[in-house]
Amino acid sequence: MKVAIIGAGAVGSSCATALVMRGCAREIVIIDRTPARAIGLATDVRYGATLSPAVDVRSGDFSDLKGAGLAVITAGVNEKTGGATDRNDPAGRLRLLDTNVGVYADIISKLKEIEPNVLALVVTDPPDPLADATRLMGHDKVLSAGTYLDSLRFRFHVARRLAVSASSVVAHVLGEHGTSEVFAWSSATVAGVPISALLSRLPDQDLQKFRSEVENEVRYANISIIEGIGASQHGIGMVTARIVEIIARDERIVIPIGCYNPKYGVTLSLPSVVGREGVLEIIEPELAAGEREKLAHSADRLKAALGRIHLSN
Repeated sequence: MKVAIIGAGAVGSSCATALVMRGCAREIVIIDRTPARAIGLATDVRYGATLSPAVDVRSGDFSDLKGAGLAVITAGVNEKTGGATDRNDPAGRLRLLDTNVGVYADIISKLKEIEPNVLALVVTDPPDPLADATRLMGHDKVLSAGTYLDSLRFRFHVARRLAVSASSVVAHVLGEHGTSEVFAWSSATVAGVPISALLSRLPDQDLQKFRSEVENEVRYANISIIEGIGASQHGIGMVTARIVEIIARDERIVIPIGCYNPKYGVTLSLPSVVGREGVLEIIEPELAAGEREKLAHSADRLKAALGRIHLSN
């Protein structure tokens, strides 16, 4: 599969490296508004690519979108530059929306003109309303990276506290990739055993404290990373490469990923069957009453964010 990466900043660079290392694309073209940056990134990654499965890595311009099966869009203002690193700010990543919709307007116009059938994967923050903006601009083949990374973080922090492998934890974060995200504790398990049941077997474990600590670590993981290295990039790069692999191989695996959901009227994340054409089926899990309410709130929050911007086809 030919994959285009639009945006050669920190996240785009990590996506390119992860794609090459995972060997999930035969051709990768890197596009950036600053051509020298795309050239430099492609050149750098190309040398290391000799250690990976065969792949052609090169820089290009929007005309090189022709024939691409997937366009990974990482362009735009990031959280640090956009001032979205305050844990007490309820807007979170949504603070970047107005600026990044302007960035996307130019990109989506070129997608529609050059390769209207390409599947777009929105990685730029905030990915969910940007995916909706992409759709409303006239390109409806679009996914958001959504809460896949959040769900992996959820699994990691649960596993670390229970001293088990994260691969043994089943746990999903739903809704917005942002501060209103919903932790589906009611269906979180280790080897089929609910987390609450496992905690009840351990001395001095408070379920509410356990949940609160895990949720805070996951919800603000991006800010903690930015405080350390300046950008939250490597985890999302690896997740993006896995999504690309799932699509390229038509795996039809179920992951939490963002797509437009008519029931909620916005793009948000629910467990979904993903294959070559994108999301093939949404599998909405059984949720506790409180979780359903939080999911509805998350959808309303995304609707409000989208409603405040002006879009045109």
